[in-house]
Amino acid sequence: MSEQKRLTADDAELTIDPDNGCRIESLRIGGHELLRQGEGYGSFPMVPWCGRMANGRFRNGATSHQLPLDAGPHAIHGTGRNATWKTVRTGEREAAFTYDLAEPWPYPGRVTQLFELSEDALTLTLGVEAADDSFPAQAGWHPWFRRNLGDGGQDLRLDFTADWQEERGTDHLPTGRRIGPTPGPWDDCFGMTGGVDITLTWPERLALRMTSRAEWVVIYDEQAEAVCVEPQSGPPNGLDTRPRLVTPIDPLEITTTWTWRRL
Repeated sequence: MSEQKRLTADDAELTIDPDNGCRIESLRIGGHELLRQGEGYGSFPMVPWCGRMANGRFRNGATSHQLPLDAGPHAIHGTGRNATWKTVRTGEREAAFTYDLAEPWPYPGRVTQLFELSEDALTLTLGVEAADDSFPAQAGWHPWFRRNLGDGGQDLRLDFTADWQEERGTDHLPTGRRIGPTPGPWDDCFGMTGGVDITLTWPERLALRMTSRAEWVVIYDEQAEAVCVEPQSGPPNGLDTRPRLVTPIDPLEITTTWTWRRL
């Protein structure tokens, strides 16, 4: 068992657990814990796919694969969140981890996750490399932000402008049709052609701006305790509908930066 890794920069503290899917267990800014606590919460990487995969099946060319169903009739959020990751390096403000893709994922490869912390920002990077055969892949993050930071403060507010929303079917999967953004509550995927750009504000406490060159973000705010804002490289079920092939010479990389300021 490896120990949790802790990064610090001024009054920002980040705790990472390589044994629990290399997730962020805690992100504290100025004494405020931003993430819902618990074994399945914090902020975990979604890799090598994001969100729900229809019936746990995907194709790579003419070859079809079946994955375990862990979300009703679907497979969800990839295998990385359940893996034990290897610590490559750690410092006071940065850390790097890897894990090798393995069963039930059918293709060999390696995933790398980097964490870079400063006084006012956190940058996260995921990379997916193919060892041999090419395969479709996605990557992203699933942070559970606390709806309320306590101490009598107001609930979290979201501010964003999406270019489209992926229409959601009764099976919770995108139908393939793009529609105009609808009012919440959401368990929905939005598209931003200029890249993800969302501001999360806890009034009179903290404002956090999440940016990424990735064009998709899932927002889930149907839970009383937390709000999820999930930047990702493609939409749910995207291994089939919008496949992005990873090859030995063309890895997949996605980065997100969370910048904050005190209010």
